[in-house]
Amino acid sequence: MNVTDFHDAKSELKRAEHLLYVSLKYTRTVDVIKSVIDRLVSGIEILIDKMLEYAKVKRKIKEIPASVTIKCDTIKKVFDDEKIIDFINFYLMLRKIQKAKYKRSCEYRKHVTMTALVEDTIININLVVIKEYYEKTLAFLEFAKELTGVKKPE
Repeated sequence: MNVTDFHDAKSELKRAEHLLYVSLKYTRTVDVIKSVIDRLVSGIEILIDKMLEYAKVKRKIKEIPASVTIKCDTIKKVFDDEKIIDFINFYLMLRKIQKAKYKRSCEYRKHVTMTALVEDTIININLVVIKEYYEKTLAFLEFAKELTGVKKPE
């Protein structure tokens, strides 16, 4: 296994892209929005693991933590970059949305919306918001590749 290989994360994001631009376009259901969030979280988890493997190879850490919270804290400390801190906070928010209770509105219509209640805050996720989440995750994949020295072509 190549430590700096982000192929698995890229594959998860391709699945999310398909859900976003094909499935969601035609079905317009909250279940598809939820599936996109699940794929994004899965892809980010792979990214975090790869970055921690890179840090271990570079002897910045001794071992890769098992807990998600400790992994996030370790990433923040090891790489100490504002983009990474913001993205890890975004990832933790996505995990909270993933586990939150939610309501459906305007299903099968243009303005399909998933309304999640996260820590007494209402978060509305519609087509525009979920596309922003996808784009942010894709941009972070490229940033992580640069940070770990992986070249653009795959």
